[in-house]
Amino acid sequence: MSKVLVFGHKSPDTDAITSAIAYSHLQKQLGYDTEAVALGEPSAETQFVLDYFGYEAPRVVTKSDEDVSQVSLVDHNEPSQSIDDLEDLTVLSVVDHHRIHNFNTSGPLYYRAEPVGCTNTIILKLYKENNIEIPKNIAGLMLSAIVSDTLLFKSPTCTEEDQEAAQELADLAEIDLESYGLEMLKSGTNNEGKSALEIVDGDAKSFDLNGHQVRVGQVNVVDFEELLARKEELLEAMAKENEDKGYELFLLLITNILESDTLGLVAGDHYDRVESAFESTIENQEIKLPGVVSRKKQVVPPLTDHF
Repeated sequence: MSKVLVFGHKSPDTDAITSAIAYSHLQKQLGYDTEAVALGEPSAETQFVLDYFGYEAPRVVTKSDEDVSQVSLVDHNEPSQSIDDLEDLTVLSVVDHHRIHNFNTSGPLYYRAEPVGCTNTIILKLYKENNIEIPKNIAGLMLSAIVSDTLLFKSPTCTEEDQEAAQELADLAEIDLESYGLEMLKSGTNNEGKSALEIVDGDAKSFDLNGHQVRVGQVNVVDFEELLARKEELLEAMAKENEDKGYELFLLLITNILESDTLGLVAGDHYDRVESAFESTIENQEIKLPGVVSRKKQVVPPLTDHF
């Protein structure tokens, strides 16, 4: 069998990159020729994780290699979030914890999707089901993804399975989960030196909502004022992305990880639908979203309903 590329979604977060690494390693132990790659550069948080556990970042690709015809998807399934030439490739497997949307294949495949807070929680199960030992550094990468996706278990997406998986992986990695987790989350809140585009698009996903193209980005902070000081600059970058990429709406979620609250910046059309979805008012292109921390569970579903 020829080499199989394993990757997460575009604008990758910690789960996208580390789940590609962890799943690729598992497949290698099962006899497959795989390589973990990324569809974008690692964020500051992800780079912190890779450095902490002594792992090199996967190489970045936008299309598959010429000699590659088969791929495995982790942490996503929607074509708009995937590799550019996905329609020309055979998808061998998907491991994901998101909604299934606009996804189809011409042949059978292995598909594992569960309603948990992180893809790596599922991948841990796959290691155990196949009796494959997890190396210490990969266990560290995997638990970091769970901490990231669940905001150290504060997100409504977090399940008891995620918490148990994180503790099991922390024991394998020999680290203190709480102290490491907080240090890791804070590493991703440093936006100094980043351009407006890097901030709004660093962790952003595109969604087709009943034929409407919507972009939802998210950035973590410990103080809203840090980014509100750059509000006009951020809104300009969002408006330009709308114009260049054809998005009808760009919503940037600025999430305070200490307070578990979010302030949204809104650019584009459909303000009425956004206000209805969150039962809140947009003022000066800002919308307050108290208690909102999860794009997957608290933002995309109500937007979907109102589109």
